[in-house]
Amino acid sequence: MELKKYIRTIENFPIEGVKFKDISLLLANGEALHEAIEQMAKLAQNADIIVGPDARGFLFGTPVAAKLSKPFIMVRKKGKLPGEVISCDYGLEYGRNILEIQKGLVKPGQKAVIIDDVLATGGTLEAITELLKDQGVEILRIIVLMELDGFDARKRLPFDIKSLIYVNENESE
Repeated sequence: MELKKYIRTIENFPIEGVKFKDISLLLANGEALHEAIEQMAKLAQNADIIVGPDARGFLFGTPVAAKLSKPFIMVRKKGKLPGEVISCDYGLEYGRNILEIQKGLVKPGQKAVIIDDVLATGGTLEAITELLKDQGVEILRIIVLMELDGFDARKRLPFDIKSLIYVNENESE
């Protein structure tokens, strides 16, 4: 199945000049969503834990974890998780942000696969890898539904990265 045909480009969203890659059509098609989850699950089989950032990493990471009977670890912005947390402060193009995981959910020596929807600049995924490595977790792989060219994210992320869809940022569809 050609998953790319379920990705549409929305011009000038959320701001003028941006070509937003919308995954809504893929999510709204049961067969396409099933295929994406199946492909991701095959790539994540050797993980001890599946990790995904809020919110769209949850959409793909949680069903992959359930299919593989693996724990799913949520990564959220500061203040969104209850209890004790472990934090990572990281830079964005427009400022700083803090990501957190709940304390005690990951253990040194575990092997993680990180799953998200889009790889563009790689800043959030880089912060997640640092957060996990600081806890002694080994990053096996990063899996994304879609990778956008032109951002050089792979230079920031010295890991095995698997993308189900590769999108030329200059394409309209």
